[in-house]
Amino acid sequence: MALSTLALVAVAALFPRSIAPADPYAQDVSRRLRPPCAEHFFGTDELGRDLFSRVVHGTQASLSIALLALAFAFGLSIVVGLVAGYFGGVVDRVLMATVDVLLALPSLLISLLIVSGLGTGPVNLAVAVGIASVPALVRVTRAEVLRVSAQTFVEAAKGFGLPRYRILLRHVLPHARGPITALGALELATMVLSVSALSFLGYGTQPPDPEWGSLIAGGRNHFATAWWLTTLPGVVLAGVVLALHRLGRALGASEAGLA
Repeated sequence: MALSTLALVAVAALFPRSIAPADPYAQDVSRRLRPPCAEHFFGTDELGRDLFSRVVHGTQASLSIALLALAFAFGLSIVVGLVAGYFGGVVDRVLMATVDVLLALPSLLISLLIVSGLGTGPVNLAVAVGIASVPALVRVTRAEVLRVSAQTFVEAAKGFGLPRYRILLRHVLPHARGPITALGALELATMVLSVSALSFLGYGTQPPDPEWGSLIAGGRNHFATAWWLTTLPGVVLAGVVLALHRLGRALGASEAGLA
């Protein structure tokens, strides 16, 4: 079920017009605030735009920002985790102390502080959300590096005099990637939710571009009379987050079984 949901989401992100051919920007005030029907699956908004089309076309913005944030977080956390776990000593203590400080703060607060300083925009939003997810990824990366570094094949590579960077990239990282990948899927779910939360607060894509968080925010003023404007995009967002969580847990269980 989770894979089917994510496959549908991927199609919506890559080929939105194959699912929702209606123009997400076309306005028709004569059809404003119409409830869900056969012609408009999710109803229409206050400007008469087809809400289903806007939700489908908003998938690309929500997922692209979250994936960019995940790539940024992965890159930074792998570097920090590898260095801390492999070299140890003062380097490890300083890096982990910084990570512990960040872990003590709510991730959404960290994202808000960063995006407030950087400004709005997809790239700034991705950086803010990515940095907030780095501490958890660093902790797991460091733990896996410590585990793998104690294996005999790593000690043998050291004995052969291989350079440290080669040992890290060729021997340590490939054997530590499983749990990191599983956590990455879980973090992606959190990132999708964080991106939508920040867009809800006005830090994401700007109108009239559709994005799940901004769509939910746009329907607040009409919730009493047009419940579908916030409820249906919220249901889609919740479904995607739950599917990503399910995938992450499945990957984690698979890695635990292999271990």
